[in-house]
Amino acid sequence: MGTPLIDISYFEKLDIRVGKVLSAEKVTGSRKLLRLIVDIGNEERQLIAGVAEYYEPKDLIGKYVVVLANLKPKRIMGLESKGMILAADASGVPVLLTVDKEVPPGSRVK
Repeated sequence: MGTPLIDISYFEKLDIRVGKVLSAEKVTGSRKLLRLIVDIGNEERQLIAGVAEYYEPKDLIGKYVVVLANLKPKRIMGLESKGMILAADASGVPVLLTVDKEVPPGSRVK
């Protein structure tokens, strides 16, 4: 059985935006987590992402990424994450979703 089909009204509940990574650093005590500050247009958000084994923090600064902005905040290793950076799963390796042209941070994905 595959993934269940949804109607457009369900998708419209998701607040998916383009964000620009302003800063990135490894989370102390973790080999998997990065602490990112991302501009999502109307605010800067702290996001905790499990991509440290695949991305160097310096390589993410200035990148435009895709963010699920209306995910309930969650504490991870004592840090609050206020959203999720979206990534494809390529055989267990996360590949961050980006945009092919520069767009204003906060642009909605539809």
